[in-house]
Order: sequence, then C-alpha cells, then structure tokens
Amino acid sequence: MTPFRPTRRRFIQAVAGASVLTFLGCNRREQAMVMLYTFGDSILDCGRYNEFGVHPGQLLVQNDDRLFPEFQGQDLTSHGPAQLEHRARDGATVDGLPSQAHRLRVEGRAIALITIGGNDLLRGLIRDTGAGIATFANALDTFVQQLPIRPVLLGNVYDPTFGDDRRNFVGVESAIARKNLQRMNPDFSQTQEKAELKTAKMYT
Repeated sequence: MTPFRPTRRRFIQAVAGASVLTFLGCNRREQAMVMLYTFGDSILDCGRYNEFGVHPGQLLVQNDDRLFPEFQGQDLTSHGPAQLEHRARDGATVDGLPSQAHRLRVEGRAIALITIGGNDLLRGLIRDTGAGIATFANALDTFVQQLPIRPVLLGNVYDPTFGDDRRNFVGVESAIARKNLQRMNPDFSQTQEKAELKTAKMYT
C-alpha cells in the first residue's frame, strides 16, 4: 500500500493541532468536553481525496496513530473528552460560510477552524486588480466576528506551485497571481488578530 503523505493536510494538522492545544491550555486534568467546529473548503473537507477517508478535523479530535504515529498523544481526546462538528464543504467560497453556520448552537468549550479563499482565488480573485480581495476580507472578518466560538484558528491559502512558475495552471501571469495570493494571506492574519483580541476580552 502506498504511504499516505498529504503534505498540505499534514501541515494543517501539525500547525492547527499545536495551536488548539496552546489556546486551550490542555492538560490531562481538564475533563470538560471540547467541541471542534470546522468551516470552509476542501482543505478541511478532503476525505474523498485520499484512500483512507480522513480529514484534519477528525485527526485533530482523534489522531490515526497508524497513519500519523508522530502525532500520537497530541490530539484533543488525549487531553480529555472532545467531539467534532464538521461543517466545511469542498468547493466553498467565503460567501458560503454563513450557510455553514446555519442553526449553529454552541455550548461549553469550543474551537473553530476555518480554511477559505482558494476557491475564491480560482473563481476570479487571482486576477483581481481592484477591491475584490478587500471585499473578500470584509466578508471573512464579518463571519469570524459574528461566529459565537472562540478561539478561531484560520488557515492561510497555500501556493500549489510552491513558487515554481512552471507549474502555473491558472492562466494568469505568475507575478499577478502570486501578488494576489500574498494580498489575501495578510488579510487572514488581520482577521486572526481580531479574533484573538476578542478571545482575550472574553476570558479576562
């Protein structure tokens, strides 16, 4: 059987896993139930793209130690009761985030994990020369600020060419495409900072 090596999902799992545990200050003595909510696109809703049907949300809640032995003991269930509510959908754009939160009821300790933007780029923002990315950022910021969950962890949009212009597949000049990718990712950072500030106010 070919080893399962989903590089970008592996990265999301490692970074998000560390961040989740850091935010929660988890230790084995804390037994309150933690709910992990996933929102966004195929970075989180990617089970259909691998032979094992796994996706980051379920691995963060309970790692598959056979597939990822290096993350053994780093999942949420290793630190207490945890459950997943998986709302992310393959193909989603920022405009679809509110529908993913429809009828959302949050009780107790919760974490939100969001990945969004790749499909927005592919559907036009990759060639944006105006206010398109600013509009995207405002929509994402509004969603995060209205989401009744803290903390919120945002994944940025990865570069599928890994900086190699020969892999450009979008039909847009690489310099323009990469600039718009860079414009989008700082907006994630600003939204993350606002979410963290709101978290700090909630718990101080």
